[in-house]
Amino acid sequence: MDRILPVLEGLRGRLKVPISVDTRRSTVAEIAARSGAQIINDVSGLRSDARVAEVAAKSGLPLVLMHMRGEPSTMQQGPFARDVMKDVAAGLRDSVAKAREAGVAKSQIILDPGIGFGKSYAQNYELIEKLPQLAALGYPLLVGSSRKGFLGATLAREGKRLPPEERIWGTAATVTAAILGGAHIVRAHDIAEMAQVARVADRVANPKLRTAL
Repeated sequence: MDRILPVLEGLRGRLKVPISVDTRRSTVAEIAARSGAQIINDVSGLRSDARVAEVAAKSGLPLVLMHMRGEPSTMQQGPFARDVMKDVAAGLRDSVAKAREAGVAKSQIILDPGIGFGKSYAQNYELIEKLPQLAALGYPLLVGSSRKGFLGATLAREGKRLPPEERIWGTAATVTAAILGGAHIVRAHDIAEMAQVARVADRVANPKLRTAL
C-alpha cells in the first residue's frame, strides 16, 4: 500500500485510460478500488485470497483472472503440467467459478493464460498458438508476453540470453500472434512500439477496420 497508494492518488483524474492494480490480496484490492483503481488484476486467479472476487463484485470493477501454476518463488522450478492447455483451461474455469459464486458478473471477467507463470518455454509458445481454444471459454483474453524469459532464451547469442531491453522484436512477434489468436488486451513494456504492432495486427484480424484507411 505504501508503494501504490501515492501513485493512485496522484494519477486519479489525470489519465484518460483505466488504472489496473496487480494484487493477490483482498485488503489491497479494496483500498485500491476506493483510491482510483479501475481494474483488479489477480495473478493467482483467486487461489491466494478468494475474497478478491468479493471486492470485484462489490465495486463492479473488471477482474483479471490469471493462471499461475505453483507459487511465484518456485513456479519456474517445475514440475510443469504434462498438458498445458488442459491445465490452464481447468485452472481458469475454477477461477471463473469462484468469481461467479462471489457475485462477479460475467461481463466483468477477463482471463489471462499466464505466459511465463509456471510454464516451460515451449509451453508458452503453445499457449500463444492455441489461444483460440481459450477464447472458447467465452471471456475476453489478456496476454502478457512482453520481454519474458522464453524470448530471451529463443533469441540467445553465443549461449547468453538476450537481455530484457533487447527483446522488443521478439515481443512484437508474440503480440502480433496473440492478437491474431484472439487476445483482446496485451500487456507490454514498450508502449509506443507495441501500439503500432497492435494497430496493424488489428487490421489483419478484422477486415472492418480496413475500410477506414
